[in-house]
Amino acid sequence: MYAINQTDTLLLMAAALFFLGMCTLTIGLFVLVTRTMNKDIKAISATTAKMVQKGIAEEMAGLVGNASALLDTISQLVRTAAGVGIFVTALGLGMMAAAYWIVLQVNWTL
Repeated sequence: MYAINQTDTLLLMAAALFFLGMCTLTIGLFVLVTRTMNKDIKAISATTAKMVQKGIAEEMAGLVGNASALLDTISQLVRTAAGVGIFVTALGLGMMAAAYWIVLQVNWTL
């Protein structure tokens, strides 16, 4: 039977934390790339801009106001997705740094 000592435990914890950090970093980068540059959001923004122009040309204040609110909401959606992506990416980097710190705490002399 193999006895697990403190060094093995710390190395196992560091490896698991580093792996989870890499996964979290990858997910954060994926969110940044896919959610902030979504083609559906671009299509909605382009259509809304056309609606605003048409509403101004035909003097429809309600249409312009609602389209403006929609553009503001889309802008906020993109900022929120970018914020989530940046937070998850930073969390992954922090987890990887914590794993490195744990490895530095290992007493290699036995």
